[in-house]
Amino acid sequence: MRLQFLLASLVLPLSSGFVTPNNGMTKTKPTTTTSLSVKRMPIMMPTQEPMVPYRAPGSSYDQFIGLQSRQLRDRKLWIARYIDEEASNSIISSLLYLQSESDKEDIKLYLNIPGANLRPALAIYDVISELKADGVKIATTNIALCAGMGSLIAGAGTKGMRYSLPNARFLLQKTGMDQVFQGQATDIALEVRNIKKWNELMNVEISKVTGQSLERIDNDLKRDFYLSSEEAVRYGLIDEVLLPMPGKRTPPSDVVDLGSFQSGSEQKYQREGPPPAEGQQQQPGAPGQGMFSNGNDDDGPKIAKG
Repeated sequence: MRLQFLLASLVLPLSSGFVTPNNGMTKTKPTTTTSLSVKRMPIMMPTQEPMVPYRAPGSSYDQFIGLQSRQLRDRKLWIARYIDEEASNSIISSLLYLQSESDKEDIKLYLNIPGANLRPALAIYDVISELKADGVKIATTNIALCAGMGSLIAGAGTKGMRYSLPNARFLLQKTGMDQVFQGQATDIALEVRNIKKWNELMNVEISKVTGQSLERIDNDLKRDFYLSSEEAVRYGLIDEVLLPMPGKRTPPSDVVDLGSFQSGSEQKYQREGPPPAEGQQQQPGAPGQGMFSNGNDDDGPKIAKG
């Protein structure tokens, strides 16, 4: 009996259950198993900045850098976010860095600003004005929407270099408090008076940028004042509207771009010549010929029908 008890104690760690003597009776306690729970994460698109190859001057190999960093090396800065204190610090540091690199080359700003806080946006406006005073030419291009202080930044570029895409919009409006202000009634009244004073100063800057009188600007900004790209040219906020150039098809080099743009006093789509009359077949190579030379909208190979 003693030998059997020792053998049972040795087999105990290897068995699926354990056996204990209890007054000559044997009880078996089954083991419980726990199933492994595996949760599969959903497939998500990458949210990091796209990486592009770049070869530094004098280097024999390429390296991958961020897309915005690559464009910054070409002196192109994208401002496509709501402008707060953090965005203002990043934009101002980028502008000062580009000036330190070269004060002879132009700086190109591409704008898509849905809104901005008053004081951070005015800081960017002051830096742009200071760079222009130092002789740096700054080109601004509204690609989608410039609202509030974003419209003032779009008009702060160098005269003759303020552009807009055909379907871009501008929104001039007065600004309010950046955030909820709490305190005593006297302090709230002082904050409201300060915001009103800054709006009056902003109207003065808009008058300098556009050439409009203060009376007209005060009257226009009583409510939200929307402008199309062509209306912004007439208002004096920008200089030109960029229009597609239909004559350009394939660039002469191996580098494929997204097409070229041209601008002019006639704000409409430019054609090389008048379109052919209805029912008249245009000859290949004739002036005004578009992308297709067979008179229809089929750009594939000709197929004999019949």
